Amino acid sequence: MASRFRPKPVSQQTIVITGASSGIGLATARLASERGAKVVLVSRNEDELRKIVGELRDRGGRAEYAVADVADKDALEKAAAKAREAFGGFDAWVNDAGISVYGGMERIPLEDHRRVFETNYWGVVHGSMIAVREFKAHGGTLVNIGSVLSDRAMALQGPYSATKFAVKAFTDALRMELERSGAPVNVTLVKPAGIDTPFQEHARNLTGEPGLMVPPPAYDPRLVARAILFACENRRRTVVIGFGGYAISLVGQLFPRLTDLAMEATGLAAQTTDRAPRPERADSLYQTKAGGTERSLTRPVSPVRKTSLLLEAQMHPVATTAALAGLGALAVGALAARRMGHGRLAFYDPRRW
Repeated sequence: MASRFRPKPVSQQTIVITGASSGIGLATARLASERGAKVVLVSRNEDELRKIVGELRDRGGRAEYAVADVADKDALEKAAAKAREAFGGFDAWVNDAGISVYGGMERIPLEDHRRVFETNYWGVVHGSMIAVREFKAHGGTLVNIGSVLSDRAMALQGPYSATKFAVKAFTDALRMELERSGAPVNVTLVKPAGIDTPFQEHARNLTGEPGLMVPPPAYDPRLVARAILFACENRRRTVVIGFGGYAISLVGQLFPRLTDLAMEATGLAAQTTDRAPRPERADSLYQTKAGGTERSLTRPVSPVRKTSLLLEAQMHPVATTAALAGLGALAVGALAARRMGHGRLAFYDPRRW
């Protein structure tokens, strides 16, 4: 039996966010606080958490933090306890923490493979189990951060892609079981495309190239933050951010062999750069490194997109459909005017302007 749970507005929610000291997690914490939510930030990096919480409080927000490696379930239990102590519980839990190692599968040590899974997969499992136990009593929303690589693996990102496939499978199975039992829990998988965050700076780089980059097009992390907060207020199965990555995922499913060949030809060039990250920000696979920023400090190769029509279509399908219909009507009208005017639109006639 499906749940009839209806989330409160974000302004009335307490939201726990893992991976909150940089990137998508930080963007989400700031946006949630701006909208009036109480936030509990979770990360390994206490120095950055302390600064960010101070910033949010200075702006009038209500925020707390808990230091935890999501691979450590006991540490996450303490983070949940901190949310209960500070705010009486929580209404949404966002599993955002993630790390990566780039390189050929045979070149990556097995312990690095395991470390990526400990954070990206087991961290999601730990957080989800804690959140669901809480939500069964009063309702709530679980948001797990997958990726467009949840559907299509990327060359040189084998371990990361594998974890995101696993996160999707875990999230789908959990959603079905909760729905069948009638538990008042909404479960959303958010799948970003390439996002301009410190993720590439923090990743371990075994490619042999100086630095890593997001394959274009890259999108602003605030778009993902909007999608996450939308999921906190609306029952959605999946939300995808960025048509570029979505298109690759779709083509990969329709034409897998051609996609393989394309990635084999361009995978290294599309994901590496000659601009190395700052040493204090590089490789956080096992140790915390400097964070505190939503976006990468390594200049992106291509402009970062601040809008995503695909995201808008998912968040506001009626309005988006109406807008596209309006554009279609304008195009039809323009074509008709062109035909009536023998190939020239009067308002573009240079003799009149």
